[in-house]
Amino acid sequence: MFLLNGNSLPLDTPFTIDGTSYPANWLRLTSIEEKNAVGITEVADTQVTYDDRFYWGVDNPKQLEDITVTPDQGDPYTQYGLKHQWIAQVKDTANKLLSQSDWMIIRKVERNVDVPAATTTYRQAVITECTRLATGIAGCADVPALIAVVTTQNWPTQEQ
Repeated sequence: MFLLNGNSLPLDTPFTIDGTSYPANWLRLTSIEEKNAVGITEVADTQVTYDDRFYWGVDNPKQLEDITVTPDQGDPYTQYGLKHQWIAQVKDTANKLLSQSDWMIIRKVERNVDVPAATTTYRQAVITECTRLATGIAGCADVPALIAVVTTQNWPTQEQ
């Protein structure tokens, strides 16, 4: 992050210092010595970040398990946790990958036309990866464990 007189200078935005105009790309194209010469300093960005797929804020993880919510008025409902959502996403990915070759399975059932061995191997690899991920997600005890599982997704690719 670049500062001028204690104020942040956004990248890719033109600015003026003491009546001299600088183009939008000036901060990217000049050396730190040139920046320092006009009073611009570079400091580390101290903003703490978090992954909003798993956290509401810093050190505030989202709910891992499904819970039943009973409002003061109305019927109880299920509030889905991260495990439920990620297992659904993994199954959706597997279904999308398998759908590309579903027609071959239908053709086999309806007309007894063989499915190529490479397709059978690919489909089994997709199912295996889906099962591995879903089992791993279901067994997570906390959000860091969930992150460790979902960041190891290794979906197979089908050779054309």
